[in-house]
Amino acid sequence: MLQIGEVADRIGLSLRTIRYYEEVGLAVPSARSEGGFRLYTEDDVERLRVIMQMKPLGFSLEEMRELLQALADGGPADRLAHYRAAAADRVEALRAQLATAEAFAGRLRT
Repeated sequence: MLQIGEVADRIGLSLRTIRYYEEVGLAVPSARSEGGFRLYTEDDVERLRVIMQMKPLGFSLEEMRELLQALADGGPADRLAHYRAAAADRVEALRAQLATAEAFAGRLRT
């Protein structure tokens, strides 16, 4: 079991962000120590990693919640396919934005 600071260091999220994800019900620690410290399992850490990967793709909290549940339950194939397609579309949009930004940076260099 890991404490919140260890989790934050391991995956690169702030303590505040991890606490927020707990507050909104996305990533609740599996246990608490006798002193009340949050304790996370490897599965909890992996859940936080998935959330961290979804964030830059612009998924809403509700979409994150739904996808995390589907992944945990081995959810309906059509729901998982929907999220796969949505992630692919969002990655393509980010690639297009990056290409535009790189072109602009190149223009500034010349």
